[in-house]
Amino acid sequence: MRWYFMQDDELVFAQDDEPDEQGAQSPPWVILLVDDEEEVHHVTQLVLQDFTFDGRKVELLFARSAGQAQKILQQAPRHEIAVAMIDVVMETHHAGLELIRWIREKLNNHAIRLIIRTGQPGEAPEENVIRDYDINDYKSKTELTALRLKSMLYTALRGFRDISTLEHHRLGLEKIIAATTHFIECDSLQQFASSLLDQIAVVLELEAHNIVCCAATSESQTGALSDLTLLAANPNATLGFATDIQDVKPHIRTGLELALKQKHSIQSPHCFVGYYATQKGTESLLYVAHEGPLLPVQHHLLGYFTHNLAVAHENLKLRETIRESQKELSYIIGEAVEVRSKETGSHVRRVADCSYLLAKYYGLDEQEAEMIRLASPLHDVGKVGIPDVILNKPGRHTSQESNIMRTHAEIGYEMLKDSANPILQLGARIAFEHHECWNGGGYPRGLAGKDIHIAGRISAVADVFDALGSRRCYKQPWPMDDIIRYFEQKRGQAFEPRLVDILIDHISEFAAIRRQYPDLH
Repeated sequence: MRWYFMQDDELVFAQDDEPDEQGAQSPPWVILLVDDEEEVHHVTQLVLQDFTFDGRKVELLFARSAGQAQKILQQAPRHEIAVAMIDVVMETHHAGLELIRWIREKLNNHAIRLIIRTGQPGEAPEENVIRDYDINDYKSKTELTALRLKSMLYTALRGFRDISTLEHHRLGLEKIIAATTHFIECDSLQQFASSLLDQIAVVLELEAHNIVCCAATSESQTGALSDLTLLAANPNATLGFATDIQDVKPHIRTGLELALKQKHSIQSPHCFVGYYATQKGTESLLYVAHEGPLLPVQHHLLGYFTHNLAVAHENLKLRETIRESQKELSYIIGEAVEVRSKETGSHVRRVADCSYLLAKYYGLDEQEAEMIRLASPLHDVGKVGIPDVILNKPGRHTSQESNIMRTHAEIGYEMLKDSANPILQLGARIAFEHHECWNGGGYPRGLAGKDIHIAGRISAVADVFDALGSRRCYKQPWPMDDIIRYFEQKRGQAFEPRLVDILIDHISEFAAIRRQYPDLH
């Protein structure tokens, strides 16, 4: 395989170990000749038998009437026929003109180049036809020598080629925009990587299994292959199960390393290696190869795709960083309250993961479940307003102390409710409602049933489940059997029955969360 790229305005070649592949034969230009004179068909075929344009020969299709031409145009793939040379007088005096109007208006084909070639100019005066019909040329048969026929065809094919190129670019860019939108909607880098390969196949209009694809990124700017992080690669590009850039086939690593060192995209007839560096300094690389030759328009679209891929990936990384920062902030705030309560465990992390698991089994979507995971560590944030003597009392609270202790729900709500951050807004709701009971016997407002926000109902179960199994200044941890019996007793009273059933049916998974984040005493 031979790579080529521009360097200081000179074409530079780099040879690897693979031999050059022979390009596939370019398809011919398809020309439709519509004329009821057999001699016209025969002469045109003789004149154009050795005709070529852009290295492609021509293939002639013949129709002896406008009706026959309509059938051919309807059966042919859209935009396959480049030029139609149409006689005016055939089955009717204006059959050719009616065919032209049908092509433009009914078939809605504005790419095909239409040429009137008439032997009876009086039936269709040139000025009137050019003015009233969407044609590209008008010729009398008497003036069409072999040279003029070829000249006319060169002009028509050149126009069709340029229109087709623009149309391919337009459609390709639409696909790139759609792919970029798909990337933006990804919630994780894993989703991004899995959708990447599919989107490339869509943009190129090729079967995914025929494409060799590999995407990688680097933040070091050293130009070293070892600094590349593999984002995604299909089986055609790897030596086995790919988790590292070293798992990629040697000739692909060679292409990636070359683009990384040269700091720009490179290409060959069958392959494209895209390079793009973002303003933040991240370098993204995209290797795409196909068993057949890649068209110039496909190279062009892959260049755009590499750019959008790099920006989308960097934005997704930023979103994940922000999400992780928000999660850590929620944990830090929750753990700060825990420390003040003289608890040294990982209660808030366990509550977060238990809440997420409950939300998923309850049927909430990923975004809702993740929001509850991020907000649930704030459930007891209002305890910062409770005096230490009450908060850390080892024995039973008096009635007055209990009333003061209960105010932590409203304190937490007041602390968070005015925030514009959706996580803190949900945290305010959880802080306010996680002590409400399904039967209406909870506090601070005595809400019942589904008047309690689902995040409050879920956090209540997660909080109590973990608190019962944890050591507190006023109690020892409960055995799991006792915890299960407690929830069975409180089913439909303190807690929503469905959530209790989820907890008990999947108790081993919730117990595993406790083991994952053990208390540190």
